[in-house]
Amino acid sequence: MNILISGASVAGPALAYWLHRHGFTPTIVERAETLRDGGHAVDFRGEAHLSVLNKMGILKEIERAATGMGPVSYVNTHGKVQARIPTDLFSGDIEILRGDLARILYDATRHDTEYLFGDSITSITEDPGGVDVTFEHAAPRRFDLVVGADGLHSGVRRLAFGPEEQFVRHLGLYLAICTTPNHLGLDHAGLGYRTADKLVMVYSARHNTEARALFYFGSPQLDVDRHDTAAQRAILTERFAGSGWETDRILDWAREAPDFYFDAVAQVRMDAWTRGRVALLGDAAWCPSPLTGMGTGLAIVGAYVLAGELAAAHDDHPSAHTDHSSAHTDHRAAFAGYEAILREYVARCQKIGDGVAKMMVPSSRVAAALLNRYYALIPYLPGKKLMAKMARRTAESVNLHNYPRSISDSEVFPA
Repeated sequence: MNILISGASVAGPALAYWLHRHGFTPTIVERAETLRDGGHAVDFRGEAHLSVLNKMGILKEIERAATGMGPVSYVNTHGKVQARIPTDLFSGDIEILRGDLARILYDATRHDTEYLFGDSITSITEDPGGVDVTFEHAAPRRFDLVVGADGLHSGVRRLAFGPEEQFVRHLGLYLAICTTPNHLGLDHAGLGYRTADKLVMVYSARHNTEARALFYFGSPQLDVDRHDTAAQRAILTERFAGSGWETDRILDWAREAPDFYFDAVAQVRMDAWTRGRVALLGDAAWCPSPLTGMGTGLAIVGAYVLAGELAAAHDDHPSAHTDHSSAHTDHRAAFAGYEAILREYVARCQKIGDGVAKMMVPSSRVAAALLNRYYALIPYLPGKKLMAKMARRTAESVNLHNYPRSISDSEVFPA
């Protein structure tokens, strides 16, 4: 089968890796001209996440590129530390910059996957035998299946399922991210400054040679074009200018940063992730929001399951075939298995994000000060690691099948 994937960030290349391993032919189309290097640090936690990375043969490389992040301290407007959060209270087993992860996945797939950078899908027309796809620039082509792994604002989801407003749930926050100099001399550590309805965080990256700045602010949904970075930078400046601490200096860099990212903090809720010969994967299907720390792990696990279920649905005895072109794959059975395995797991991961938004940016200065005081007490409270344990338990709450080329040998390894 020839399978078109939209999106070259994390979910798309991960799926391409497994599709090729199972004998399918993946093609990835990506709107950006090159790999996107920006983004914040992402976590993997628990056996389910790590086992998939290990099976892909990229776990060691991810460990070498890990951020090695230490504690995060919250400061007041004068830079005095109000609370210090140890690394093990909230972090996963491995943390890596999203851009570094994307590069690792690209390097693992570029020799076996066709990449179409600087292009996007404009139409999807399905018939009983396949899918005709038109592109913004490339010539029309025909594929057996199309997978949307193109994020929160998925174009494939819009074309195949309907308008974004039907599925995207705004959580009352906006997030901006960019690369900055490590002007505070942070050594594998982070600093946070919280005021009413706003939070600024800076943490060192790439072995302290640079830093990442994150801005969170509370707001109802804004009428701003997500491609209009000038308008987005203006909104960020209006919200944060004069807030205190190092905020104005960080804003100066944010106004010039080439990897500036700005978007609503949101979740995607859908009753079905597949329709006909089209499937959604990762944030396009189930974005749990950055507040959960689960989105990247979910994307990796989801890619593994989707490709594996397609292989498992490859005739009754796929081991009898030397390649997939000589047999039939029942994509309907594969899509049903994909949803059955992941639906409850995704729901658990999304639940972590419920209510976190209000805790991130309290609406008043008094509430922000109280939250900082609470954070100062966390390391000394009974059950201080409960949140990390709950997140790990959720991340491991899925049973993943082994999907070898001979499906008859498949087995389940425990969650």
